[in-house]
Amino acid sequence: MAAANDISEGYHVPVLFRESVEALDIKPDGIYVDCTFGGGGHSGGILERLGPSGRLIAFDQDADARQNLPDDERLIFIPQNFRHLSRFLRLQKIAAVDGLLADLGVSSHQFDEAERGFSIRFDAALDMRMDHRSTLTAKDIIAGYSEEALHKLFERYGEVTNAKTLAKTIVQQREKMQVTTISQFKAMLQPVVKGNPNKYFAQVFQALRIEVNDELGALKELLLQLPSVLKPGGRAAIITFHSLEDRLVKNFFKDGLLEQEVDVNPFESVSREKPLQVITKKPILPSQEEMKINPRARSAKLRVAAKKL
Repeated sequence: MAAANDISEGYHVPVLFRESVEALDIKPDGIYVDCTFGGGGHSGGILERLGPSGRLIAFDQDADARQNLPDDERLIFIPQNFRHLSRFLRLQKIAAVDGLLADLGVSSHQFDEAERGFSIRFDAALDMRMDHRSTLTAKDIIAGYSEEALHKLFERYGEVTNAKTLAKTIVQQREKMQVTTISQFKAMLQPVVKGNPNKYFAQVFQALRIEVNDELGALKELLLQLPSVLKPGGRAAIITFHSLEDRLVKNFFKDGLLEQEVDVNPFESVSREKPLQVITKKPILPSQEEMKINPRARSAKLRVAAKKL
């Protein structure tokens, strides 16, 4: 049985580690899910608190995560996106779980592997796929999306201030030059960069990454499954890194609804049952000390909810 410190720390520094693991209120004989195994940091914390009869189901769509699996018979690894949570729990003959943890976004490893195309620090192919079994890449989006689709994409997912101008520039420039690498893409955008270039490119890359990996779609599917996969009193702890994710989690934990599900019937009863009880009225934020050690933690927010008894 592996201890937590046997799991790779260099692969990914777990954000809000102590806060998120403690939020699960782990029972030694319980069944828990780590939706985003990555370097195994959060999983290690959960395993430390589980007894011999406890179980941990770990999901990760990135094949690289396999290299961090501990030799621990209590852990079952599922090499899939967490959007398939219910299906694979059924395959494991698990009706419901005592807790679930999800650390959303990109791992330190994915940012630091130049060839993955996630970081503006390196030159590499415009890829950005977390799961190499999927086919859509960032290059495909730049080469094939319409001007209107690009505009909406950068405005919504990246909150890029001049998203319309950016989209128009991409469509015009791709007729003159082929864009397959990060350096080519950044050169194409140079005339329309506003403000701090690093921040601007980070917003653009965030938008592309969210689209390539359908990150918000996967999160919505996960949230909708929570009421059925959690045992009464079972907890969900979700760490988000930007406002789009955080808003979805906040709304679902509070009302059991996704943000686009607005009640348009003023005569319908507002006493609809809410499946979850919010544990954290305000999100838990990383400490100043953690942000100094791990700059990636700066934008992290942890929200926790429990299935009502």
